[in-house]
Amino acid sequence: MLALGIDPGTAICGYGLVELRRNTLKAVDYGAIETSPQLTAAKRLTIIHQELDRLIKKYQPDVVGVEQLFFSKNVRTAMAVGQARGVILLAIDQNNIALAEYTPLQVKQSVVGYGKATKEQVIFMTQRLLNLPCKPSPDDVADALAIAICTTHSAGNNLVSWGTKL
Repeated sequence: MLALGIDPGTAICGYGLVELRRNTLKAVDYGAIETSPQLTAAKRLTIIHQELDRLIKKYQPDVVGVEQLFFSKNVRTAMAVGQARGVILLAIDQNNIALAEYTPLQVKQSVVGYGKATKEQVIFMTQRLLNLPCKPSPDDVADALAIAICTTHSAGNNLVSWGTKL
């Protein structure tokens, strides 16, 4: 199974592709889609959509895991993340890929075994589970890889929509 994990954001949108073969996890690709604050909101969202569409077409994942939006004290940030999630969900649906959504607590529980784990603990376990030579960075990339790991562990349990691949 090949899972694509997405940590939504407009400035930095982390992605991570993780393959589960038998009982072994392997990082296939990971990185970030970054946009400049000098661009309009519409242009930033267009870039995120185009890059995610390109990744989906290139790797053909079986399922895409996306972090659910949680309430933020900063309404402006929450709105921007919500807009990024919208174009991410659009790209997933346009490519007819199964979608799974997870709360940060679910991701931490799956990767670390404790829902209130620190960011450092999640990064450490992500690096260990994927046998990465160094810590994935920025944090958005590490989060995306953790979401992909969670997706491989939970495939079928949190599916929101079914693509033709599953």
